[in-house]
Amino acid sequence: MSSCLYTTAQTHALDRQAIASLGIPGYVLMQRAAAAAWRVLRTRWPQARCIVVVCGSGNNGGDGYLLAAMIREAGLDAVVCALAKPADGGDAARACTAWLAAGGTIAGMDAGLPSADVCVDAIFGTGLTRSVDGAARVLIERINADGYPPVLALDVPSGIDADTGNALGIAIHAAATITFVAHKRGLFTGAALDHRGDLLLDTLGLPETLYKHFPADAGLLDLCRMAAWLPQRPRDAHKGNFGHVLAVGGDHGMGGAIRLAGEAALRVGSGLVSVATRADNVSAINAARPELMAHAIVDAAALAPLLDRASVVALGPGLGQGDWSHALWQSALAAAKPLVVDADGLNLLAKAPRQFAAETVLTPHPGEAARLLGCDTVDVARDRFAAARTLASRYGAVIVLKGAGSLVARPDGAVEVCPWGNPGMASAGMGDVLTGVIAGLLAQGLTAWRAARLGVAVHAQAGDAAAAESGEAGILAGDLFNHLHKLRNARSFDDRA
Repeated sequence: MSSCLYTTAQTHALDRQAIASLGIPGYVLMQRAAAAAWRVLRTRWPQARCIVVVCGSGNNGGDGYLLAAMIREAGLDAVVCALAKPADGGDAARACTAWLAAGGTIAGMDAGLPSADVCVDAIFGTGLTRSVDGAARVLIERINADGYPPVLALDVPSGIDADTGNALGIAIHAAATITFVAHKRGLFTGAALDHRGDLLLDTLGLPETLYKHFPADAGLLDLCRMAAWLPQRPRDAHKGNFGHVLAVGGDHGMGGAIRLAGEAALRVGSGLVSVATRADNVSAINAARPELMAHAIVDAAALAPLLDRASVVALGPGLGQGDWSHALWQSALAAAKPLVVDADGLNLLAKAPRQFAAETVLTPHPGEAARLLGCDTVDVARDRFAAARTLASRYGAVIVLKGAGSLVARPDGAVEVCPWGNPGMASAGMGDVLTGVIAGLLAQGLTAWRAARLGVAVHAQAGDAAAAESGEAGILAGDLFNHLHKLRNARSFDDRA
């Protein structure tokens, strides 16, 4: 359950099914949500004495009213501020009445927010799709202001689209978010990662059998499951057992990119790695990493024998888009070998789209994804899940849509989201390393779908391990190599590098 991600519509359907088939009233679910939030408050902020609860007019606000009543019953100070009154007759109105009946009051917003130790965001729930404006925008600006206390968001930080992770104009910056019933897919990608804080899930006591009738829209990468995909090597193994990656790229001045991709493939266990590149890169690659077999390639004819020997091709890091680049790109695709395509390999593909028959992984960042789709980066960001699925279907390949909360999609619509990685990985060469990682795993016999998921996972975890050593800013792509090596050899990927 904890690895399943649902859309807003699916979550609402789960709510309705719990009410209809299990006989759990909506108000009882609201009470359970308030109780779950109360447990988080006491655990995370045990010293808090005064808590401001900011309520909207919907069921999210109803959760807030009932939480405020629990805070008051525990002998603490609860101050409720309401953006708008709940509609009569619903569960939220009943919760508001219960708060008032318990002696609570509702403060107006004219005087601003009162001081407090913690603020609870119960303004908007999962149904928000419009841009936040007017009084709601002013309120969120006040809550986000420097010096205001930390925020616990109920279900979704107000202003975040629960399906896409986008901030709808403005959104709450929460220290923690407790989400109810099921994980919302948007909380794992895009801007939501900057707004949700620590994320906790409470299923409100709903039985696992209920979820079997509602297949998840997406999932989280699961390292425990992935660990079995790379068994221990036999004692009589030799390098030929573990694949031969050919890394193609490194136009003039860009030899570092293809060297990073090649070394990454070695670090995750590929038996052999050849590099096809410009002549002026060969001596530098040999000096820095002699384990790579660097070849000076002048044209497509010189590439042909290397393609014949390769089991997997990593195409694109530092490739460029000139005549030399285009000739090598065409030859590599014509070889019909398993492929990992990145960088200028993707830019050339955008100019000449095609479906792939062999096992293929494309690894675009949002700008490259937009070119492949013939749209704008804003369109990609608007719904990263839809963009990844469309790319996978259009090109017949596994897609890694990079970014905060990278998505891995396959042509049948399956999507998994990476919950690891950090902003320090937004630096030159990180994508080249990922290309090599995936190619190295593909060369060891994994399918494109498995190689992409495992590659994204170990790449992100290696980045996290590098950040844990010395901080995020200033991480170099090459800093990941030792961590990749350790992760590749961990008996379980729960053993962090």
